[in-house]
Amino acid sequence: MPRNLRLALLAAVTLGVGGCEYYYNRVPSPDDLMHAVPWFDHMIGSKAVYPYQMAGIPRNAVPGTVPVGGAEGNWEAEFKSGNSATADALVNPFAGGAAGTAQAPGPSVARLPGTVAARGDTLYHTFCAVCHGGAGDGKGPVGPRVAAPSLLTPQAQGRSDGYLYSIIRYGRGVMPRYGDKVYRPADRWAIVNYVRTLQSGAPAEVPAPAAAPPAAGGAD
Repeated sequence: MPRNLRLALLAAVTLGVGGCEYYYNRVPSPDDLMHAVPWFDHMIGSKAVYPYQMAGIPRNAVPGTVPVGGAEGNWEAEFKSGNSATADALVNPFAGGAAGTAQAPGPSVARLPGTVAARGDTLYHTFCAVCHGGAGDGKGPVGPRVAAPSLLTPQAQGRSDGYLYSIIRYGRGVMPRYGDKVYRPADRWAIVNYVRTLQSGAPAEVPAPAAAPPAAGGAD
């Protein structure tokens, strides 16, 4: 066989072997394309999409998360209609005191960073003090301009924890909703506890007496 032909055959074999090596070891497998697609329509039927609807899956979620199907209900329409039955029936999980918790964090009560008192203090001064004032008397930087109510009145002190929680979540009167800003239920309860601390540390405000009616008759 001529030498040039042998060299040509050797080059062809070398290229062929190299091509096979490249195809099998360097070209991505079609199976890998599945991982490059973020979502397929048929995935909606996968059991992995609904893990907490399977009885064999533990119900204790990671601290700070909400299990599927375990979110809060919505009583906004009822509350804004003037019916506070659902709001008043809410149980404050941190009602044991501002310095601690009444029940341990778990699936139904998120874990708070730090103590309830510290968390409530931070959140109150971040979202509430601008209107209600640092002392809760309604004299924050913009409080008088929007007629922010005092939190120290007998009426405010007489409201249930759930009522205050619902006001934070849904708003009421001149106060807008803050549930989309303070979105963790445990954080809202921490604010409620901090408001209770302000109320307990200040004398209740006495409503101003109604103005006396003008005297009958008068100077001409």
